[in-house]
Amino acid sequence: MPSATPELISPRSARVSAARRLARRNFRGKDRLFLAEGPQAVREAAGHRGADGTATLVELFATVEAAERYADIVGEVRGAGARVHLASEDVIADISTTVTPQGLVGICRFLDRPFEEVLSARPRLVAVLAHVRDPGNAGTVLRCADAAGADAVVLTDASVDLYNPKAVRASVGSLFHLPVAVGVPVEQAVAGLKAAGVRIVAADGAGEQDLDDELDKGTMGGPTAWVFGNEAWGLPEETRALADAVVRVPIHGKAESLNLATAAAVCLYASARAQRASGGCRSVTDHRGPA
Repeated sequence: MPSATPELISPRSARVSAARRLARRNFRGKDRLFLAEGPQAVREAAGHRGADGTATLVELFATVEAAERYADIVGEVRGAGARVHLASEDVIADISTTVTPQGLVGICRFLDRPFEEVLSARPRLVAVLAHVRDPGNAGTVLRCADAAGADAVVLTDASVDLYNPKAVRASVGSLFHLPVAVGVPVEQAVAGLKAAGVRIVAADGAGEQDLDDELDKGTMGGPTAWVFGNEAWGLPEETRALADAVVRVPIHGKAESLNLATAAAVCLYASARAQRASGGCRSVTDHRGPA
């Protein structure tokens, strides 16, 4: 059976130009649309709906080869009511923000939630990205939060755009899994979470408390929001001062430090373990056997 013929073959077409401009933040904000590239992101987008039930995925651009290879995903996209455009490889390359496109590029509606909605859900584990400027790090922390079972992620107004294509790719679909609030001033985020009964813990390599000691003391089992800072210079003093505790991840070897995403994974999983452990979280250094 012969392959289908691309309907979009010119990068200069109006439809392609409208999609291409979403690589720029000002157009994303104006249209309230963003790009989701690759089969994993497109599949997750196809299954996602906003709080009002509106489908998140608006349309999909796919090469003929990708539409055949990922026929199940394209079927899900069509089932979700999104338009599917078969496009030439040149068109996909023009829309895509990656060096080696995977042949699928979706256009999605913004999906962030109001901060008040996050608070009303009485979260137990939250990641707050207070001064994170690198989109790859932001997306990876979001992925870590999702994997650790966090209830929400908050990006403050001093952090990178959630819908930056690199951030979306780095989240590997986790962007569509948990509530994310954006543009919240850090003071407002901390005050709101505290009022909701959430302990604020700032992650900082120069923290006064050690994560192992906090686990031993049993302080990590309650509702917790981890505040993560800038990749290069950490958290400013005024943000540290807002926290209930400033905690460092212990370095047991000779490494100078941990990068942001790795430290975030350690912190979030420490909280997840403590919150799920019956009777609290016993130190990993406690090797006592049965009595």
